[in-house]
Amino acid sequence: MQFIDQAQVKVRAGRGGDGIVAFRREKYVPAGGPAGGDGGNGGKIVFKADANLQTLLDFKFKQLFVAQDGRRGGPSKCTGASGKDLVLKVPCGTEVRDLETGIIFGDLQDHGETLVVAFGGNGGLGNAHFLSNRNRAPEKFTEGIDGEEWLLHLELKLLAEVGIIGLPNAGKSTLISVLSSARPKIADYPFTTLIPNLGVVRKPNGDGTVFADIPGLIEGASKGIGLGHDFLRHIERTKLLIHLVDASSLDPIKDIEIIEKELDSYGHGLIDRPRIVVFNKKELIDSKLLGNLTERLQERSKNGYLYISAVMNQGLGTLMNKIWKKLES
Repeated sequence: MQFIDQAQVKVRAGRGGDGIVAFRREKYVPAGGPAGGDGGNGGKIVFKADANLQTLLDFKFKQLFVAQDGRRGGPSKCTGASGKDLVLKVPCGTEVRDLETGIIFGDLQDHGETLVVAFGGNGGLGNAHFLSNRNRAPEKFTEGIDGEEWLLHLELKLLAEVGIIGLPNAGKSTLISVLSSARPKIADYPFTTLIPNLGVVRKPNGDGTVFADIPGLIEGASKGIGLGHDFLRHIERTKLLIHLVDASSLDPIKDIEIIEKELDSYGHGLIDRPRIVVFNKKELIDSKLLGNLTERLQERSKNGYLYISAVMNQGLGTLMNKIWKKLES
């Protein structure tokens, strides 16, 4: 399934039905008496959050969505049928905003939550409404009103409590595959992960917590360079960040600084988000290099750090305990 997290759509609510001119045929009633019914209201456009959806793929190949028009009025003061509402299902975490002004219409986060984005037009009035002492046989009616029309931008922001970030090849996909049942594509070259991967990790009490493996950030990502820029939005909602660093890289400290700079440049408070720095692939470095790295870290680290090996399943228990404590605090 293709992962689509942004889409532009045009929505048009239904037009109200026209009122009509009609007369009753009764004795002693001038011209039969006006009896034209009102038109029905147009249908609304409604977005509904669905936890079973993970992508905005349904909006890639179709960008125009139109609700049903109201029916015209009938004789004997019968009101026309209202148009059916058009309900569009979107993944939980979808933000809806006006494309032209940027105004946010709503943010659908909970399963079943709905958002009306376009109201249908009111139906027109039949000639029964225009009866008066001066005009006992009105032939006046009004037409229905057009429904609202909007050009919308849909943006999916994953709802994950824990986001795993880091440079390409830091081992993010390996870590999430070990901690959860997720099975991302893994290889020994950069940019293996092209889309965010979600995995559910069980707490000691059995509750599930959603972890998100965010595709690799690189230097300049916040300015649109590389893949990471397209997915930075997915860590806006996370409560905790796991900053994974390749301990075997040429300069792990510089790798940390690159990611911190991108978080700061992107904004949205990401640089201040609770974060655990985790050095992965410790099995690839000898004790001397490990000692040198530890000394350098003691000079700059304020929040502490951990060494793990996702492949060898080392240090993961300590990491998980720290994650649960951070989430509870």
